[in-house]
Amino acid sequence: VQLLESGGGLVQVGESHSLSCTFSGGTFEFYHVGWFRQAPGKEREFVASVGRLSGRRYYGDPVKGRFNISRDNAREMVFLELNNLKPEDTAVYYCTADPYKGVAPNPMYWGQGTQVTVSQ
Repeated sequence: VQLLESGGGLVQVGESHSLSCTFSGGTFEFYHVGWFRQAPGKEREFVASVGRLSGRRYYGDPVKGRFNISRDNAREMVFLELNNLKPEDTAVYYCTADPYKGVAPNPMYWGQGTQVTVSQ
């Protein structure tokens, strides 16, 4: 399985932004997919995930009510919509996939990451 993120960049506080992730090398619909992030000097943090069958969505507390995750099984893609961005959202965002767990602390597959920087 390979995951390729796109959409990172520099955004202003309060703005919205979108990230995309393209999945390949497996049967996408069999995988729980999601996003983690890691800010400089901080531990990796769960952001969001969406289930493989139910489509149930989970969010980390810091992003609840602001971020929205979705998946498109036909296109084999995962999306993360980031709204009302804050400076503390600055991080490298990683796309993840796991065949077993919807909220896995350490998903089996990871992308290379894409940088999102939120400036004042």
